[in-house]
Amino acid sequence: MSHLSREAVPAAIERVPMSYEEWMALPDRPKAEWVDGVAVIHMAPPTYDHGRAQSRLVVALSLGLPGLDVVTEVEVVLPRNRVRRPDIAVVDHPPSDRGWIRDPAVLVVEVLSPGTQSEDLMRKAPEYAEAGIGQYWTLDNEQQRLEVSELVDGRWVSLGVLDAATPTLYVVVGEHGVVELGHAALFGDRHR
Repeated sequence: MSHLSREAVPAAIERVPMSYEEWMALPDRPKAEWVDGVAVIHMAPPTYDHGRAQSRLVVALSLGLPGLDVVTEVEVVLPRNRVRRPDIAVVDHPPSDRGWIRDPAVLVVEVLSPGTQSEDLMRKAPEYAEAGIGQYWTLDNEQQRLEVSELVDGRWVSLGVLDAATPTLYVVVGEHGVVELGHAALFGDRHR
């Protein structure tokens, strides 16, 4: 009889204290954010489903908001000594000379992963609210669910959920336009 052992799953996020200058000298991969003198390093690479959902959502946002820039994996400067890198950011202004977004984005999107979900929901959500970002979207591939929240009086208020029960969602994004989202278009044909 053989003995099987379960290997420990490596942590998806590692927190390493370092100066801003040390953080700036890090390579682009693994993905690293900077929060209050700590590099938040995302150790697990994005999955196929993560990238697929991200690219499909970029298309929907670009079609619904043609006057705005829809970008992926760009640094967003937040209050209180923080630089985050959402999966998608939508902006109505040009970035700084470094290519960073310094003024509040119109909206940001995080594609949730099991290893980073708590970071996205518990830590980043209030940081994005404090920065004055207009909307925060979270996409959960496992649950095949997208939730859209809007900033109202400093708090996130749900505008709607796209899931199997609500297969079509129209999201008004301020004065910028309306994004039409379809469950089948966003989540369909997984693992063909």
